[in-house]
Amino acid sequence: MILDVQDVVKGYTQGQKRLDVLDKLALQVDKAQSLAILGKSGSGKSTFLSLLGGLDRPDQGKIIVNGKDIASMKESELAKYRAQNIGIVFQQYHLMKTFTALENVMLPLEILKKDQPRKKAMEALEQVGLADRADHFPHQLSGGESQRVAVARAIAPEPKIILADEPSGNLDAATGESVMSMIFDLCKRRSSVLILVTHDVDLAKSCDQVYELNEKRLQLL
Repeated sequence: MILDVQDVVKGYTQGQKRLDVLDKLALQVDKAQSLAILGKSGSGKSTFLSLLGGLDRPDQGKIIVNGKDIASMKESELAKYRAQNIGIVFQQYHLMKTFTALENVMLPLEILKKDQPRKKAMEALEQVGLADRADHFPHQLSGGESQRVAVARAIAPEPKIILADEPSGNLDAATGESVMSMIFDLCKRRSSVLILVTHDVDLAKSCDQVYELNEKRLQLL
């Protein structure tokens, strides 16, 4: 089992009230495949992705990745887990502004102390068609190019799971379609699990399985 989410509960306190976002949510993924998660704004999609990425912790339940429960890890363990197992592609790119494209992709490799980080980062940029932009800074790149750099950064450490939160949301239709096609292809070639949060029903249909986050739980469509 690659991913086993068991009875996850997550909520937030607003003033004296508690707002439950996820309630006994469950999900099992036992092989490399692509999953789409649909849901209304505020339904908890991004919260769920943050929990899977170890960026937040559930109030209750387990999130088991490759046999390890990340919900019970210490912060230092979580940081290592994220770097080794998870690649995240955000809607807003989140590139380091003072780093070149190559340096942005090298960053997770250097954190993991991988051999030949420059070579591996360059290979990742080549895979997303941006080898010729390696020395450019984020402000010198278009939105589509910036998202491609973000994808290269996510795939460079060869993670087991890629989390993508509306990765084409800030792009025009043609560029967004191109970026998503590239993400699907890379995940398939690297046998990575892709979990895609999107509001685009047509894009979701490109995934192997489609879920809707409704009433605080995932429902297979």
